[in-house]
Amino acid sequence: MSGNLAEPVVRVRRARGQTRAVALVLHGGAEHSTVPVGWWRLAYLRMVPLARSLHRAGRPHGLEVRLLRNRVYGWNAPAESPIPDARWALERIRAEHPGLPVVMVGHSMGGRVALRVADDPAVTGVCALAPWTPPGEPVDAVAGRAVLIVHGTRDRMTSPAESYTFAERARAVAARVARFEIAGEGHSMLRRPGVWTRLMCAFTLEQIAPGGKDETLRDAWTRPDADRLRIPA
Repeated sequence: MSGNLAEPVVRVRRARGQTRAVALVLHGGAEHSTVPVGWWRLAYLRMVPLARSLHRAGRPHGLEVRLLRNRVYGWNAPAESPIPDARWALERIRAEHPGLPVVMVGHSMGGRVALRVADDPAVTGVCALAPWTPPGEPVDAVAGRAVLIVHGTRDRMTSPAESYTFAERARAVAARVARFEIAGEGHSMLRRPGVWTRLMCAFTLEQIAPGGKDETLRDAWTRPDADRLRIPA
């Protein structure tokens, strides 16, 4: 863990025994803000139980989980502030675990970042939870990767319609794409947290050992391409 304010902060949860894969978890933020991200920020705290659940599910299978805390809270175009932070974290993972697969997990702005940095050579898959995918968001970075998008139908912070459009375009380049819609759920993932957690864990573990046991996710991959983008959860 780094305590240097000039760098992002990473909380590491180690695998049990030999590390076989790493999940990098990214929090949300705001369109514009240069305020430092303290540990008390709700966007960061929202990801703590998700990272913990992911570690609990994956630790016996060799999964290490890293939760990144960005230097500043905003996207801040054209700077795209969280992108260098995520690439910094990925470089550290590759240096410490060369050759191991990395699964990106991000919520909101973190979902956008995860989809953007998926072109890192270590990344095999992206789980984007209620991602911020504005019109024109590039899809090239997910080429050859597995992509799971989960969005609540009542999200007013990020657009379910825009994540659907993104998934449609990503389908042309990604290895495979599935998108789930959680009825009645908003942006904060509070109404049905178990559904978000289960899909995230199942997808991540599938990247380590294909042929996972989660029936909902396994069924998603057997659907025709056009039916994979509005799967009710």
